[in-house]
Amino acid sequence: MIVGKVVGSVVSTRKSDNLIGQKFMIVEPVQHMKGSLNQLVAIDNIGAGVGEFVLVAQGSAARIGCGLDSAPIDAAIVGIIDDGAGLE
Repeated sequence: MIVGKVVGSVVSTRKSDNLIGQKFMIVEPVQHMKGSLNQLVAIDNIGAGVGEFVLVAQGSAARIGCGLDSAPIDAAIVGIIDDGAGLE
């Protein structure tokens, strides 16, 4: 799991049937969790907004975390961080 900041959203009108109705957000991992990853697109079922710090699950944990076991999901926002002090 990584911590990141929501920096935008993505709109996709044509997508896999398993993704219809899903909200896509662009998340930028905090500096010390970046590795080679600058930004990623994550499914958001919890209502995160731009500027909020979030917890992101990846891989099979992302599919399980958002209840879409058969969907082609690699990252999902699974929590909103209440106090992001010291994360940037």
